Amino acid sequence: QVQLVESGGGSVQPGGSLRLSCAASGFSFSRYAMRWYRQPPGKATEWVARVDGGGDETSYTTSVKGRFTISRDNAKDTLYLQMNDLKPEDTAVYYCNVWTTRDFYGQGTQVTVSS
Repeated sequence: QVQLVESGGGSVQPGGSLRLSCAASGFSFSRYAMRWYRQPPGKATEWVARVDGGGDETSYTTSVKGRFTISRDNAKDTLYLQMNDLKPEDTAVYYCNVWTTRDFYGQGTQVTVSS
């Protein structure tokens, strides 16, 4: 069965950095595009970034372009999100996602950006 386990969240000051990881299992990781989503407190879930199966093509929501980098290590079945220059509005629970037969999400990891 598909399992996605996020880690790496925490509390940082504005301008700081965090690197999120998502360990995947239960499917052929390199065959599938992977995505990060986030849910800010009291708001709807929003898409953040996507990477194709080979790791060559990436896309980002406008608000994180130039600050976040999505990547993957297919040898380790792991997805990453490098987040730099963090802002208070980046505060959210971050989820990794894959669509195989349906959408799958991990349990999420909390990112809090505050001074």
